[in-house]
Amino acid sequence: MTLGKFIAFEGGEGAGKSTQARLLVDTLRERGVEAVLTREPGGTPGAEAIRALLLANEGEGWYPRAEALLFAAARSDHVERLIRPAIADGRWVVCDRFVDSSRAYQAGAGGLPDADVRALHEIGSGGLLPDLTILVTVSAEVASQRLTRRDGGASDRIGGRPSDYHAAVAHAFRQLASAEPRRFAIVAGDGTPEQTQALVLAAVEALS
Repeated sequence: MTLGKFIAFEGGEGAGKSTQARLLVDTLRERGVEAVLTREPGGTPGAEAIRALLLANEGEGWYPRAEALLFAAARSDHVERLIRPAIADGRWVVCDRFVDSSRAYQAGAGGLPDADVRALHEIGSGGLLPDLTILVTVSAEVASQRLTRRDGGASDRIGGRPSDYHAAVAHAFRQLASAEPRRFAIVAGDGTPEQTQALVLAAVEALS
């Protein structure tokens, strides 16, 4: 059996990743491709439980190292129970965030060494990387407008962090994409969902 493909969407808050991941899965299914839509942290019952711990605004929150460990644990369960089995069955997996979010948020903006985050991923998930990582980039103004419409000022614990933190996240994503141009496709996300989707599909066509 031919193995499936693994595509991850990355980007900062308000980039439109979730919308584009859903639109891609819809298009793949219309074309007769078996596709699974999932997200991180989450995707399995255990990983969704960890997601609640990470994103809820109650309590003291987590220091970057503890946060990185929790993300790595959620990802490990997700990879073992959902992502690897789906790929082995010949299905395409489309994931809203994966390990590069940990590298951008906990390392790039949180101050942890990138090597530590990658080591956790190697231990927990065997170092699995997507066949294609689509980085959706948006301006700060567009992201702010979208978050206001989406959240009404009630962001989760990570989304509600200061603007300089999110600027550091965006910078880290750009550095990651620059360092691995064969795995990353950078897609401009300031336009309409349809305009962004056309760019996403062009990147996916190149993969297939």
